Amino acid sequence: MTARPEPGRQERLLAALAERDLGALVVTDLANVRYLTGYVGSNAIALVGAGGRRLVTDSRYALSAREQVAAEVVVGRRDLLADVASALPEVAAGGRIGVEAENLTLARHDRLAGILDGLEVEPTRGLVEALRLVKDPEEVAAMREAADVASRALERVLGEGIVGRSERQVAFALHGAMLDGGAEEPSFPIIVAAGPGGARPHAVPGPDPIPPGTLVVIDLGAVVRGYCSDMTRTVATGPLPGRLEEAYRVCLDAQEAALAAARPGMGAAELDAVARERIAAAGYGEAFGHGLGHGVGLRIHERPGVRPESTETLPAGAAITIEPGIYLEGEGGVRIEDLVVLAEGGPDVLTPFPKDLRVVD
Repeated sequence: MTARPEPGRQERLLAALAERDLGALVVTDLANVRYLTGYVGSNAIALVGAGGRRLVTDSRYALSAREQVAAEVVVGRRDLLADVASALPEVAAGGRIGVEAENLTLARHDRLAGILDGLEVEPTRGLVEALRLVKDPEEVAAMREAADVASRALERVLGEGIVGRSERQVAFALHGAMLDGGAEEPSFPIIVAAGPGGARPHAVPGPDPIPPGTLVVIDLGAVVRGYCSDMTRTVATGPLPGRLEEAYRVCLDAQEAALAAARPGMGAAELDAVARERIAAAGYGEAFGHGLGHGVGLRIHERPGVRPESTETLPAGAAITIEPGIYLEGEGGVRIEDLVVLAEGGPDVLTPFPKDLRVVD
């Protein structure tokens, strides 16, 4: 569990609300609730406004919420909306009320607006997510630990050998090794994709034995104190066909070029282009279809997106992945991914696992 978050997060949100002439925000996205209050559970709504802060939850979480939360805890009925509506006039201090349009369903929005009986409700987008974009030292420390847990798990499982084991068995072993190493859970379903399956960026581990003489794409991450890590390494199971060897070299060159170029203030699309142009120049441009990376934090995919179409500028303190890939249908694939935090002197690479092509039995 996370410690209670520093109160500056709520203060920064209040400043953002004042800029938009909003008296309060109804925070329904649970990652945003946790970021602002420290709440860890499945049913809560945070209210942050000029007239106070409330965390509305139900009786199942009453004790834990009071231990976790940097706000007054209101224990209500399981549905929560009526209790939220009762608290909002005081929290908003007569001002307009913002709701999270990307999380609150139309049905719940309409119901809340009806219960509020005339108070103005305004959809908002990305207010808390904009605060979460820049990570504080406590967040970075949790993500670094999560990256270490995943790296140690991969080292352990590769050391046990993977040839002849099924993709599912290797994925299950990685899951267990991360839990043994201190993870709360994997940050996403683990990908283990051997041979032609590696040409599918989001392959699902299958039952067939991993053969010798091919590439195996392994994508895994851990959750520590609520924060995610994300790492991909591609390993060989013996001597490779020349095209797969070349694809690995090209992908590694593109990944390291993007790492060297990554700086705060550059456009996300600009960083994507550094790796994409290297891969295209080597003749594999059509084989790299996804974006270079994405933000990571309380969720495995969050802002900023590092893609060709992105219009975002990358700020200092943003945690992003740098993960180019080359996917050759019918042959195999390679992806190499690090998790980094952007800084003026160059990225702080949280992923400790080596990237030279490793041959495993």
